[in-house]
Amino acid sequence: MNGIVIIFFSLLVLSLILIFLTINTLPQLGDERKKLIKMKAQSYSFAVVIVVLVIEMGEKVYSVFWGSNTYEGISPFSFLLSICIIYLFTLLFYKRKYGN
Repeated sequence: MNGIVIIFFSLLVLSLILIFLTINTLPQLGDERKKLIKMKAQSYSFAVVIVVLVIEMGEKVYSVFWGSNTYEGISPFSFLLSICIIYLFTLLFYKRKYGN
């Protein structure tokens, strides 16, 4: 079990480092484009978070009323890792689209 936690933690740290490195290279592009890139990446990541949470709520309601009455929930660590990775990819995508 400790190996899995170490792998997830290292992926989280790696994605956070890559996010910070990507954001640090954005000031070279200019103020308006930097704001646009960050805003688009943040809005897409926020939309993914909302959709995932709505799906989780639907699963919880279904499991309580019609299912086996047990609900395990979502792992906060894996949820945070997946959102960081989605934000990193959208940040890199919009940086390539609007930055070059």
